[in-house]
Amino acid sequence: MAETAVSPERLKEEQRRDWDAAAAGWKKWWPIFEQCASHVSERLVDLAGVRSGARVLDIATGNGEPALTAARRAAPGGSVVATDQSPGMLAIARERAAAAGVANVEFRQVDGESLDIPERDFDAIVCRWGLMFMPDFAGAVRGIHARLKPGGKFATAVWAAADRVPMIAIGAEAVRKLAALPPPAPDALGPLRLADESMMRGALAAAGFRELAVERLNVEFVFDSPEDFTRMRVDVSAPFRALIERESAERRAQIIAAVTESARAYVAADGKVRTRNETICFSAVR
Repeated sequence: MAETAVSPERLKEEQRRDWDAAAAGWKKWWPIFEQCASHVSERLVDLAGVRSGARVLDIATGNGEPALTAARRAAPGGSVVATDQSPGMLAIARERAAAAGVANVEFRQVDGESLDIPERDFDAIVCRWGLMFMPDFAGAVRGIHARLKPGGKFATAVWAAADRVPMIAIGAEAVRKLAALPPPAPDALGPLRLADESMMRGALAAAGFRELAVERLNVEFVFDSPEDFTRMRVDVSAPFRALIERESAERRAQIIAAVTESARAYVAADGKVRTRNETICFSAVR
């Protein structure tokens, strides 16, 4: 019997539910993530040409990046609209902005693919690790193009292939075997979906962008121990947590142990788990 395709609307609803369910976990682990990944936000803001007075849009902002980085760069006189589909994640982003004293950013619950906002005059648009979760990412890129001023710039980051992103790949194969899961479909929504550079290049060119540029950055994520790494995985991934909760206590323990054991391969001389991950940054001009 042929599988029934899941509608984009259902996929988005599932994503919204999962991100809301994981929001508390992201809040818990955000200091580590931002300490390790802040240079990616800085680079995207550079590539997008954000400067004082700029009007900036951040798509799929999550806990507020690179929105807060862009807001600091746009001051004085500039502002940021930061969008995300998850109210749970946006609540944390608002808390972070308030705690940091960043007042020139407005957070809105908006689907990054449809971009249902009235503005069409942004100087810069940024998106860090968000496009790969959008069913019609090429359509999202067209929408981004339409919301920039002529000459405005877009910059985004996606993850490279699994063998270059251990942070995401650690334990994945072992978990699939233990949980008897099939391999993911090639076009499945997920963090590694746009690892093939030609996909983003094609979408940007088809949308009418010019002056396309690509560069790769290293992102080293550091955790105190393999056990900490596994706790992070459970806390920030609602689908992973749901998977292990469906299993028996024995199988659940086996899955947790498999991820922890896989993480041990990345323990450095200081006893910490250190993973070097590659992200791909794209920039272009309308």
